[in-house]
Amino acid sequence: MVTRPPAGTIPDEPGSYQFKDRHGRVIYVGKASSLRQRLSNYFQNPRNMHPRTAQMVETADSVEWTIVRNEVEALMLEYSLIKEHDPRFNVRLRDDKSYPFLAVTNSDVWPRAVVMRGTKKKGTRYFGPYAHAYAIRDTLDLLLRSFPIRTCSQNKFNEHERLGRPCLLFHIEKCSGPCVGEIEEMEYRQLVTELCEFLDGDTDEIVNRLDVEMRNAAGDLDFEKAARLRDRLEAVRKAIAKQQMVADKNEDLDVIGIAEDELEASVQVFYVRKGRVMGRKGFILDKVEALTPGLLIDRILESMYGEEPVVGIPKQVLVPYEPDDADTYEQWLEMVRGSKVQVRVPQRGDKKALLDTVTLNAKEEFTRHRMKRASDHNTRSRALTELQKHLDLPEAPLRIECYDMAHLQGTDYVGSMVVLEDGLPAKREYRRFKVNGVGGDEVGHGSDDYAAMAEVVRRRLTAYLVERDKPVDERVGPEDDGKADGSGKKERKSGKFAYPPQLLLVDGGKGQVSATQAVVVELGLEDEIPVAGLAKRFEEIYVPGRSAPVEIPRGSDALFMLQRIRDEAHRFANTFHRERRSKGMTVSALDDIPGLGEVRKKKLTKAMGGVNAVKRASLEELKANSFLPDAVAEAIHEKFHS
Repeated sequence: MVTRPPAGTIPDEPGSYQFKDRHGRVIYVGKASSLRQRLSNYFQNPRNMHPRTAQMVETADSVEWTIVRNEVEALMLEYSLIKEHDPRFNVRLRDDKSYPFLAVTNSDVWPRAVVMRGTKKKGTRYFGPYAHAYAIRDTLDLLLRSFPIRTCSQNKFNEHERLGRPCLLFHIEKCSGPCVGEIEEMEYRQLVTELCEFLDGDTDEIVNRLDVEMRNAAGDLDFEKAARLRDRLEAVRKAIAKQQMVADKNEDLDVIGIAEDELEASVQVFYVRKGRVMGRKGFILDKVEALTPGLLIDRILESMYGEEPVVGIPKQVLVPYEPDDADTYEQWLEMVRGSKVQVRVPQRGDKKALLDTVTLNAKEEFTRHRMKRASDHNTRSRALTELQKHLDLPEAPLRIECYDMAHLQGTDYVGSMVVLEDGLPAKREYRRFKVNGVGGDEVGHGSDDYAAMAEVVRRRLTAYLVERDKPVDERVGPEDDGKADGSGKKERKSGKFAYPPQLLLVDGGKGQVSATQAVVVELGLEDEIPVAGLAKRFEEIYVPGRSAPVEIPRGSDALFMLQRIRDEAHRFANTFHRERRSKGMTVSALDDIPGLGEVRKKKLTKAMGGVNAVKRASLEELKANSFLPDAVAEAIHEKFHS
């Protein structure tokens, strides 16, 4: 563990600091406006620190720092060090795909338009990025009718230049034929310039010029030229229609939307130039360090603009939260761009609506990301194998049951049980529990949470023992849950608990795990059913007999599977609790009156015009209802008029 540097040796200056392990590898890089103030936060009681920060300090063997002149230089130094060392405790960008750009090779004698990915080259203009390569090809197919520049490779260009014959694209008017001298170099360069201007968003001037040229050609009775210009104009307008207008024509924006959980964040970026969406990009951030919303924005801005993007930096960057140090980041972006840049959180109007749209895209992409991981068979197999290894299970847990509790200020406890079989949700196996023996006057009392969890687990495992000890021919398995009667319906039996879990997971930390393990031991199942708990706050895994959490690698398929079943159990419990609350709040004033069941309640409230009318009614008015016995009428009157 790293020791605190001697008092007075840490400078009170801006700079970047690096924690290193015992092998000299950089494991964390940070920045600070005051190194002394920031570094002192790392040398306090570990219990007061975020668990991830405490783990980093525990792993580190030394700390070094570099002084700079101001906070902007500290930010730039931090970014360069993170890029150089890729520290394990810094946020990591996981972008599994290279986004395509529409590139124009201005450095060539005869520039060409082409789809490009990967490393950017000097002398080439890039437009995008696009979500899919086919989107570029569709746009380019329209634009080549108006700006017929070449799209062929250099080898193909040289071959047709040697043959003296143009390719098919020239004959269908999607290339101007520079390989065979059908166009002068200056005229060709003009086509390239116009294409780049159009892709930059300067569309009005090009549309107006083509319209004027078409009318002039028609006025000169050159109808063949006018027809060609008409076709070019129509193709340009179709291409413009494909570009969504989301802001004023003079506005350049980058809009950042975020969807996140405790482990990852999905980021979507829309690039708006001249009021139109010119490209979009998405990536996943692995949150391996403690992040506030503002610090998450800091990391995203560093990932996006650490090296000036090929599409440039706009005048405004719209974000869902303020960066932790907005002034520093604005100064940094202004330095890179060469003019003023605003980082702002829109509160209302069109920009807020645009940010909401991008955020919705981030949420949908995050859902797809998680579903892709959950549905892939190889991923599920890998997750189950990892769970067996990290939790030291006797076999891969093909059936995992997860339990969660829901309550209202310590009362009205309900429980949920959700099931994964072979890594997939088995919704027919889900169960809900009304907890009977827990919940009193103690609001939020911790022992109530443990007692409620213990009651639910005890009921489930007791039912399993009853089913297990039946003769084989009397058991009812999940696939044959009851028997068909004459109506074709099934009569449900206790066979719903016929199979034990190979991993019993609870939503919570050491307390919930201890309470659950006590029940398992009480029923003599400790050698058959392993127990674990997933604490939501820091995504830590606890098992019986260990005070420290089990280390399952962040971003692993195993941790993702546990997180997914835990979230599903939480949703299922809360849904049940809401149903019970809404049901209990409807006719609660007429509950617990002897002889007044559900049918009589409905008839009485309908006859008298509501519950309040029943409460105000006299004894004679109540007895006037023929369906209501006198004894029940007297009980109702006694309850509200005693």
